[in-house]
Amino acid sequence: MHTNRLAHQKSPYLLQHAHNPVDWFAWNEEGFAKARAENKPIFLSIGYATCHWCHVMERESFEDEKTGAFLNEHFVSIKVDREERPDVDKIYMTFVQATTGSGGWPLSIFLTPERKPFFGGTYFPPDARHGRPSFRQLLEQIAGLWRERKMEIVASADELHTRLELITARPAKESSPLTPETLRNAAEIIKAGYDPVHGGFGDAPKFPQPGIPALVLRAAKRFGDTEAVKMVLHTCDQMAAGGIHDQLGGGFARYAVDAEWLVPHFEKMLYDNAQLAQLYLDAFLVSGEARHAAVVRATLDYVLRDMTHPGGGFYSAEDADSEGHEGKFYCWTKAELSQVLTVEEFNVAATYFGITAEGNFIDHSHPSPLRGQNVLSVVKPAGSTTDQRLLASAKTKMTAVRGKRIRPRLDDKVLASWNGLMLGAMARAAVVLNEDKYLAAAEKNLRFIREKLWDAKSQSLSQRWRDGECDRVQLLESHAFMLDGVVQLYEATLEPKHLGFAIELAEAMIAKFYDAVQGGFWQSPAGTDDLILRVKDDYDGAEPSGNSVAALALLKLAAITGREDFRLPVQATLQLLASRLQSQPAALSGMLQAVDLWLNEPLRVVVAGKSDDGEFQKLLRAAHSVYQPNKIILGNTGPVQEFARTLPAQPGAVVYLCTGKACQPPTNEVARLKELLEQTG
Repeated sequence: MHTNRLAHQKSPYLLQHAHNPVDWFAWNEEGFAKARAENKPIFLSIGYATCHWCHVMERESFEDEKTGAFLNEHFVSIKVDREERPDVDKIYMTFVQATTGSGGWPLSIFLTPERKPFFGGTYFPPDARHGRPSFRQLLEQIAGLWRERKMEIVASADELHTRLELITARPAKESSPLTPETLRNAAEIIKAGYDPVHGGFGDAPKFPQPGIPALVLRAAKRFGDTEAVKMVLHTCDQMAAGGIHDQLGGGFARYAVDAEWLVPHFEKMLYDNAQLAQLYLDAFLVSGEARHAAVVRATLDYVLRDMTHPGGGFYSAEDADSEGHEGKFYCWTKAELSQVLTVEEFNVAATYFGITAEGNFIDHSHPSPLRGQNVLSVVKPAGSTTDQRLLASAKTKMTAVRGKRIRPRLDDKVLASWNGLMLGAMARAAVVLNEDKYLAAAEKNLRFIREKLWDAKSQSLSQRWRDGECDRVQLLESHAFMLDGVVQLYEATLEPKHLGFAIELAEAMIAKFYDAVQGGFWQSPAGTDDLILRVKDDYDGAEPSGNSVAALALLKLAAITGREDFRLPVQATLQLLASRLQSQPAALSGMLQAVDLWLNEPLRVVVAGKSDDGEFQKLLRAAHSVYQPNKIILGNTGPVQEFARTLPAQPGAVVYLCTGKACQPPTNEVARLKELLEQTG
């Protein structure tokens, strides 16, 4: 068995390739130096541990002895985990998208020894097909060109690098001011892509992209758009009923390959489930329907059961594949199900889940696909009490049987960025749903992050911890997402210590990443010498951008603390991106949520009293119980704004609703507080 340098890495993705015949290097000076010394091009392969097509390309090409030998002779091969180094991925993904019109993972790029790209793509098959060369043919062609026309390739790479600098610079452009009409127009553009049958915004393949329905819901609140509310709630219901939602174990897969949300790409990502938990909390507050709260609970319970380190950190992802087959862990045949259940249970479950002998899914990526596989989705809800009882019994048995299957591979690294997203979801769910276990999980998670990834001396937050070791990579996403999570934990508890840490994070983030000249936040700090470019992420896709989350979190923190130095960077960032916000709103749904908060001074809900008092907790939960995305909840102690500190409890816990320095008379009645919140919305 081969063993290469990746055996010494902590990334589960890199470790998956530790026994390839390819002489892989990690992204570090050792590989760069070898490329320079031997004057060889670099083959850079970027992916992540739960990436299905990354597994396919490894099996077909990187485990192949002849392909490995050719790579070792003609290239310096480098592997990067995109989740650990999104800053590296961003640069080379931008190149591939600009030169080919599309992107994805595995990302395959060829670089000069100076790390400048000259050719790239995504997955390359082992055999020529559909007019595309095989991976081996591509390697031979590039090796020949490098041998015979090296100077031309280097010159082309220099030219492409200059173009890449222009693409990523994104200087501010002249644009009209950001107004409520900016939000209205954005919502109308997004609504035009609504699927009235299956829900969602856009065509297959369908990614949940929770930031888009969340933005539509915010705009609906601002403009009283009941049609938009129905679109979002329908989308939530359709996703929850679809195969993209794990009907037995909770949690959502990354996306559906079809328009109906039926057949997922089965990998489960922490960032998706964090954002979807937030979206379904919004849906619950808007609709009042228990089914939306149930989705939140199932999602967070899945994370606590299957995705949480004993110390409190949240793991990154679960694979799509098990035993070499995509979806094998999740799917069922009709014959198998009939053996597990009684006849009565089977009849109800088969109707409910739409089970057929033919199935609805074939794993085409495997040489020997399994037949008759059914992805579970809700086809026909159980009606009678008897049917519901039988369905519950069937689900219990199915869950027990599934629990004995070989689980998909777990990516057990703990990322500060994604943990920040889930921290916020746990904290908010705790107070909205009155679930103490979610608050305990949020508090434990923050202790874990502060112990393992936060360096108080240097005021820096590392991106990854795994197996007792953290990296030293500094990223905007880490700081911004964790800041947002900690601010939400503060709003859920009003504990001054959490607000104090949020302030530390915000100050560190601004110091390390903010561009005081042009506005916006860099993805990496100055002096990150393994990058050929310093870029600003300005795209909210499956994950929100660091700029969008930083803007929203800083606006909240500015309103809580009264610190203008937290608000000013947001203003400059919005000015930098104003033209893009107006011309491509769907690309910045997260930033438009920050625009919504920035346009008007937020309503401040000040809860005064002792946090361990029962009445205080009732009022705090009531403050969170009304959907009003532009309200800020704070206490009257700790480093809050000066005016809030002057508002006393009288004589027990009370709530003040304030705008500027004007407040409505305080109340200690839950019903009255909800009424006031509805009126001021």
